[in-house]
Amino acid sequence: MRPLLHILLHVLVPAVVARAAYRERAMRAFLVLMATMLVDLDHLLADPIYAPGRCSIGFHPLHSTGAIGAYVLLTVPARTRLVGLGLLIHMVLDGIDCVWMALE
Repeated sequence: MRPLLHILLHVLVPAVVARAAYRERAMRAFLVLMATMLVDLDHLLADPIYAPGRCSIGFHPLHSTGAIGAYVLLTVPARTRLVGLGLLIHMVLDGIDCVWMALE
């Protein structure tokens, strides 16, 4: 159940943010936010690629502290703000999943 909810949140949260914060161009904003989910391609570098109990924050290169810091910086210029926001949304959702796993 948790993996399904996790994936669902990776679609629903960007949809809500796009609709609420980018009303005039919500569909474009949603597509950009969804494109940032490609950050999970770094999971392909892991062995095994999928481990149900593994927290991705701090494990995968694009989920590292340094990468997250870069994502924060991406939110500063207006030109890259939406990409940075999408990446941070992804990291927050993955962080919530890590906490959820720890509580199980």
